[in-house]
Amino acid sequence: MLDQALTALAASGGTAVVTAAGTDAWDGLRQAVARWFGRGNAQREQAELERLDQTGAALQAAAPAETERARIRIEASWQARIEAVLESLNEGERDQAAGQLRDLLAQHAPSNAATAGPGGLAVSGNMDIRADGGSIAAGVIHGGAHTGTPPVPDPSQG
Repeated sequence: MLDQALTALAASGGTAVVTAAGTDAWDGLRQAVARWFGRGNAQREQAELERLDQTGAALQAAAPAETERARIRIEASWQARIEAVLESLNEGERDQAAGQLRDLLAQHAPSNAATAGPGGLAVSGNMDIRADGGSIAAGVIHGGAHTGTPPVPDPSQG
C-alpha cells in the first residue's frame, strides 16, 4: 500500500495524461510517460506508447455527453497503473521512480489547466463576475433567470 504522497503523485500522473491528450503538451508528456513506464526496456516503452495512443483516441472519440465520464474512467486507470508500478518497486527504487515522475510532471504536464464538461465552467486562476444596473451575471445558470423591478414590500414588513 502506498502512502498518501505517492497516491497523490499517481493521481497527478493520471490527471496529467488525460489533461494533456489532444493538446500541444501531449507529444512530450506521452514520450516521457512511456519512458517512465518502460524503465529502459524498449519493448515496454513501445507498448506504453501504444496504450497512450489508445487513451488519446478514446478521449477524442467520446461523445460530448460521455466526455467527462470517459475522462474520469481513463484518469483512474492511469492512476492505478502508476500505483501498481510504484508498489512493485523496493523502497529505494520507489523513491527514485517517484522523483523521476515528479520531474516528468513538472516538465511536461500542462500547467494551470482547467477543464469542464458540457455546460460547465472551468477557471484556472482568478475569476470575477459582476453585474451592474439590474443585469444578471453568472458563470453557469441552470433554469431560468429574470430581470425586472422587484415587488414593493408590504408596508407592514417595514
